[in-house]
Amino acid sequence: MGAAFQLAGILGVGPSGGIEKTSLISLILVPFDCFYEWKKLGKERQPYAVALADRRLMALAGLWETWRSPAGERVRSFAIVTTAPNALLAALHDRMPVILAPESWPTWLGERATDPEQLKSLLKPYPADDMVIWAVDRRVGNANNKDPALIEPAAAATG
Repeated sequence: MGAAFQLAGILGVGPSGGIEKTSLISLILVPFDCFYEWKKLGKERQPYAVALADRRLMALAGLWETWRSPAGERVRSFAIVTTAPNALLAALHDRMPVILAPESWPTWLGERATDPEQLKSLLKPYPADDMVIWAVDRRVGNANNKDPALIEPAAAATG
């Protein structure tokens, strides 16, 4: 168990306090078809959808763990690992999720022999040329809105 926790520490990722060092942190893939980022436009914020250019699913680098809270409850949680933004996303945010190319999945998941430096090398911005962004309706910002039109380009979004 300690090795997994130490590995997350070596990578510079993981919990930022309140977690027992006996927690087991696993490296995982988190599937997404797209994610949202917001751009500040004066006092307003415009949401954008972000996806791979070919619109296939992307795998985000993640951490998963089970740990005990101070109250003794067993807690299962995960986090998405972030990195500096690529050129496409830099205008929207100061970071982006680590998107892993399919050929790096076995390395991230520990299916191939690897070392911390190889894992660290995966924590980089995804190529901007392989991604697309588009403005979406501001209704995205309200968790009560869940309809499929939310992902449509803002000009085509309705309601």
